[in-house]
Amino acid sequence: MPSESLSGVALVTGGGRGIGADVARELASCGMRVGVTARSADEVEAVAAEIGGLALVGDAAARGDVEDWVARTESELGPIDLLVANAGVGLWEEHAWEVDPDEWWRVLEINVRGPFLACRAVLPSMLERSAGRIVITGSGASYLPGSTGSAYAASKAAVGRFGETLANQIDGRVPVFVISPGLVRTAMTSGFRDDLPWTPPELAPRLVAALASGRFDALSGRYLHAEHDPVDELETRIERILADDLNAIRLRRETS
Repeated sequence: MPSESLSGVALVTGGGRGIGADVARELASCGMRVGVTARSADEVEAVAAEIGGLALVGDAAARGDVEDWVARTESELGPIDLLVANAGVGLWEEHAWEVDPDEWWRVLEINVRGPFLACRAVLPSMLERSAGRIVITGSGASYLPGSTGSAYAASKAAVGRFGETLANQIDGRVPVFVISPGLVRTAMTSGFRDDLPWTPPELAPRLVAALASGRFDALSGRYLHAEHDPVDELETRIERILADDLNAIRLRRETS
């Protein structure tokens, strides 16, 4: 059974496989019409066919591709009510100084420029209609100690701050959330150890659907974790999160 009853149109970037594909499936099962993007035509067309959605092929860091995705989605499915800026890549380099600069920078292009371009493309219509929500896929790598991939960690720290700042600029007119799916088994994490704290793959799609419902709009600008902020408990936490400025990345400094 779907976790929510939803309507309207969603655009999910990076939806050809892994977390993005599962999010697209969840939103479609909840009742949304879904546009799905990826660089691989075979993958994204398979997901779109499975959910009765719209397949969109291209590069999440290419302005022309992103603007075309939004235009086609609005033309063929209708105004976009939910953007899930999920497209991302990883680079688990051991020594940053030994990595090709273009390879390192490509991670930043996909993981930071990509969400920026997608948000930039959907927001004018959302603001004009006073309708819509944005969910950006972040990561615990942005703040947890011990991260070993400098490009990936830097990109997720950047997109986390982008999401919070964007929410401040919009000032509640379009809720913006940054989420962590947790550590999910996907192609990106296929080489990771089995004894790590893996997150059930269904939790991130369930959180995205809950955010799409509007129940958590008061938490716009907050960082939400699919496993540590379970949907069934999150509503009871809203007042405390806001009062204590929780679910936000802050510097804690010792005072004299």
